[in-house]
Amino acid sequence: MITTEVTDPYSVGLTADSTHSLLVDLDDPRLAPPGWAALVKPPPVAPARMQIAEVSVRDFSIGDESLPAAERGTFAAFTRPGSTSMRHLRSLAGAGLTHLHLMPVFDFAGVPDRRADQAVPGVDLATFPPDSAEQQSAIAKVADHDGYNWGYNPWHHTTPEGSYALDPDGPARIREFRAMVAALNAAGLRVVLDVVYNHTAGESVLDRIVPGYYHRRARDGSAGADTATEHMMMAKLVIDSVVTWATAYQVDGFRFDLMGHHPRGNILEVRNALDHLPGGRDIVLYGEGWDFGEVRGGARFAQATQLNMAGTGIGTFNDRLRDAVRGGGALDADPTARGFVTGDPAPDTHDEIKVGLAGGLASYEFVTHTGERRRGSEIDYRGAPSGYTAAPGESINYVDAHDNEILYDALAFKLPRETGPDDRARLQVLALALVVFGQGAGFVALGSERLRSKSLDRNSYDSGDWFNRIRWDPAEGNGFGAGLPRSDENEARWHWARPLLADPALVPPPELIEATAERYRELLRIRRESPVFGLPSAEEVQRRVSFPLGGPDETPGVIVLDLDATGIDPRWSRLVVVFNARAQETVQSLPAAGLRLHPELTADPLLRTARAGDAGLTVPARSVAVFVTDLP
Repeated sequence: MITTEVTDPYSVGLTADSTHSLLVDLDDPRLAPPGWAALVKPPPVAPARMQIAEVSVRDFSIGDESLPAAERGTFAAFTRPGSTSMRHLRSLAGAGLTHLHLMPVFDFAGVPDRRADQAVPGVDLATFPPDSAEQQSAIAKVADHDGYNWGYNPWHHTTPEGSYALDPDGPARIREFRAMVAALNAAGLRVVLDVVYNHTAGESVLDRIVPGYYHRRARDGSAGADTATEHMMMAKLVIDSVVTWATAYQVDGFRFDLMGHHPRGNILEVRNALDHLPGGRDIVLYGEGWDFGEVRGGARFAQATQLNMAGTGIGTFNDRLRDAVRGGGALDADPTARGFVTGDPAPDTHDEIKVGLAGGLASYEFVTHTGERRRGSEIDYRGAPSGYTAAPGESINYVDAHDNEILYDALAFKLPRETGPDDRARLQVLALALVVFGQGAGFVALGSERLRSKSLDRNSYDSGDWFNRIRWDPAEGNGFGAGLPRSDENEARWHWARPLLADPALVPPPELIEATAERYRELLRIRRESPVFGLPSAEEVQRRVSFPLGGPDETPGVIVLDLDATGIDPRWSRLVVVFNARAQETVQSLPAAGLRLHPELTADPLLRTARAGDAGLTVPARSVAVFVTDLP
């Protein structure tokens, strides 16, 4: 006989470091922050209209010196409206950001809950050169015991993480989490939780309760870390947990990590359970629809992958757009492969981007670089269709996230070394514009609007605050040149990284960081004010979205997007967006009668030279310009 002492996987309360489960009444009024019972939420947002920023609770505020030291890196930081970090977040919400996506905030393994127990590097990391290996070495020595981890190693799926709480020992973390949600809602943002039900930290508590049931078994009979969500009780745990977060914490959306490892039916059951809650239809669902691993190709069940989720209204990340914009792929060994914004003028890249700008729709028809009229599903992406969604809101458009290099670092690997800081910033804005001005939901890693860097770290899940924190004081730079990234994930790329990190010209000046943030806010304001961005159906996209200069004569490195806004826009009848990734000014011979530069575009002096005239539309190098026609 084996006797096992174990915490409850359904725990909603825990002691510090998850040693004991607590019996907690989530309806206890002592666990509600002021105003919780009458919480006023921002208006619901249709999936195709969402603009989402992703951030780790710790990254957001651990470097914000305007906060009390104890509150940095915690839920409480979001409740301080006067802090530097929250002022910036509110400015994005005011411009058109609709959701804040929080990386895992459930109880996860690998981080001591109490700040006093968290190890720190024993050296001053700021004293080493920008291309040194010393920073990462010092961080690696304490990584298993410091205060940092992304959190994709679940322990208890339905209890707030203790290391993000001021008081981790007991139910106080429940009240602190709710206060964070209320504060973000008050700032105009709906809250999305990054949930990880597809695996656990090792066997966690589940296999110790019912051995061989909650986890998939290897051929030798051992339990792996992947959960068996095809089994009824594991599927039920997922549904029950999501419903608890939605009802007890008033969460507005969920992003499923490795959603393709779930059965499609399980995710649809989650959707059905939420739909039966008051206001539940306004709760959004999206996730990673990748197809790999032991379930690949439907080996065990019909998976919740990109193609399988078409028509469900549940979103998946559009890696087609990401790769065409940046260049290369997430798993490529060579980080220098170029895409649209980094200097690859290949015409098939144009086609992939156009499908992305049309919401990744399988049915969208347009003229390709060959002159043929084809559907999105007929454009190839590494042997799969570029277009796979049935409705634009099912496409989560992005060019960076916590995984892989953040956008600034990806561009650093790919752009010619001689590219100046102003042009790097303009290309960053251009890449973000391809997300903001596309049909479907837009998604960005928070800080990319400020040229945030992780010093070329491609997988910073355990790289500490030094590499991950958002630097809110632009005088500190953007994080580039913080040292070589961790050897265990990046050493094969150090020969590319060293000369880049040693180059001071790649650290943007403070004024450029601030100017880039304002350029991003301009993009958000333009999108928010024009309903033709974020159309609700495939039919509307086909009717209103076109690429009039497509075909074999299209200018390499330039895409012209034409939007018919008649009848739906309160100010404009037509909007034309010119994405110019070329290193020189472009003139696009499009009929320009009645068009003028969008009045919102004022932050970049160079962009003010964009104009509409008899020759067509003139747009400066490495820029995105929006032209409008006034209503008659």
